[in-house]
Amino acid sequence: MSADATKKTRRRTLFMVFLSLIWSTLVVLRLVQIQVIQHKDFKQQVQRQNQNKDDILPKRGTIFDRNGNRLACSIPRATVVYSTVEDEPLDVQFRRINQLKRILGISSKKVRSIKSQIREDDPHIVLKRKIEPEKEALLNDLSLKGVHMREESKRFYPHNDLASHVIGRVDFYEKGINGVELKFNSLLRGEKGVMLNYRDARRKEYSFQVLKPAQPGNDLVLSIDETVQYIASKNLEKAVQKARAAWGTIIVSHPRSGEILAMSSCPESDLNQKLTDLRLLNMNKAIHHMFDPGSTFKIITFTAAIDSHRIPYSQTFDCSKGYIRVVNKTFHDHHKFEQLSFPEVIIHSSNVGTIKISQQVGEELLYEKIKSFGFGEKTGIELPAEQSGIAHPIRNWSRLSLASLSIGYEISVTALQLLSSLNIIANQGAQIPFTILKKSSRTSLKPDEEENIPRQVISKSTALQIKDMLKRVVTEGTGQTAQVKGYQAAGKTGTAQKIDPQTGGYTSRAHTSVFMGFVPADDPVISIIVVVDDPKGLYYGSQVAAPVFKETALKVLRYLGIPPDDEPEKPIIAAQKTNSNRT
Repeated sequence: MSADATKKTRRRTLFMVFLSLIWSTLVVLRLVQIQVIQHKDFKQQVQRQNQNKDDILPKRGTIFDRNGNRLACSIPRATVVYSTVEDEPLDVQFRRINQLKRILGISSKKVRSIKSQIREDDPHIVLKRKIEPEKEALLNDLSLKGVHMREESKRFYPHNDLASHVIGRVDFYEKGINGVELKFNSLLRGEKGVMLNYRDARRKEYSFQVLKPAQPGNDLVLSIDETVQYIASKNLEKAVQKARAAWGTIIVSHPRSGEILAMSSCPESDLNQKLTDLRLLNMNKAIHHMFDPGSTFKIITFTAAIDSHRIPYSQTFDCSKGYIRVVNKTFHDHHKFEQLSFPEVIIHSSNVGTIKISQQVGEELLYEKIKSFGFGEKTGIELPAEQSGIAHPIRNWSRLSLASLSIGYEISVTALQLLSSLNIIANQGAQIPFTILKKSSRTSLKPDEEENIPRQVISKSTALQIKDMLKRVVTEGTGQTAQVKGYQAAGKTGTAQKIDPQTGGYTSRAHTSVFMGFVPADDPVISIIVVVDDPKGLYYGSQVAAPVFKETALKVLRYLGIPPDDEPEKPIIAAQKTNSNRT
């Protein structure tokens, strides 16, 4: 080889070595950049690509009745998930999906979507959520390739439709949508946790890490008594069916504490069945529906009369015509009376006598009593969507309003508001706020500073006078059908004409039947209101609602172990009377 050729080869070799050194230096520098300088950034990028965060759903709190019986709870249910199987022909996987379609009841549309996800090699395909245990057991026995279960929970109501409008519902994701489930959703639901899932290059999950554990929801204990609720709802349902009525509601309370022992609206709704009619979400008639109270409202008129000090007990009222004309309207009694004393007017529920009394009372005092009893305002019970009712201010009254209001027209109330007015009488003039709660586990729902303090609405003397009249309503007046064997009850009947939606006026073809009372009268343990809407045939409160009170009160008192009263003395009737077991 010539010297020139050797020299040329050496230059080429040196050049190649130089290039190799440059390339090696660049590689080393890049490695330093990746492994040292940008190590943290690249690591985070890889982690983002191969891991993801999922929520850990907390177990929703249980709802109990006052005696610890479950009214609502969350039970485990499996969700079926499919992971695309590597290196398995698509037709084999599709046949497996078709098999699962029949077992799980998956729609054809859903199946097409699942097959599309399999083609895309999706590692996490949800087939069916919250399946029944029988289907879970079947799938476990089949042990199908690519099929696995993920535990979730499903809300379950052990008594189906019992107290359904009070308890309420949750949606598919266990979020409260009405009733107690909605009102205390933030308390019951708990706090979500966070889980980090690690996946391989094929996006298959191979490990997980709990970053934040889920916090289970708080339990809730209601004032509702499961047995009292059952008694009340069954008696109401029977009455509504017998009367072929549109609906009915019943509330049982403990007057001294304000605790609601039962609250039922007929028809109830099976909470374990899918809700198909959204109108049922706000169908708690006890607090959602407003109506004219009719003669039950005479309690307010008589309270105003006593406090006016204008009407002595000895005063009598001529009701012999059976009607009274005010301005251009004629008000009738359900039965003709002669002379009625002040107490007898309410005992026999005379519209004529009550209107004459209201004319002596006057607008201002009657309106003052209407507002002091809480009409036109919510009771504040811990249930959503409570209505406030309608009580028009005096400036909006017509010349007929005093007469109409005195007998329970031109005012709209809820059943709970009406029961609240009765409880004021039962509690010797004090208004004790209603509550649907007994207690809560692990938290205080009502801090001491927020506790509602009883409010003295009327004097003890006035309340006792009204109570004595209401006792006579049951023993000798319109409420005789509400007599509870062995116990002295006090109460008031009510029958109100409904408004015809087509004419906008009251119609004699549709009525609201009401009875409300408390027992034992001299030491009240329970108070009850029964409202039956649009009964067919018999429609007076004494005929439709009072018997429900009677049956419910007797069974509840026996259940609670309340001993019967001594045989009450027969009251002396001060004035005339005919059988007035109506209104």
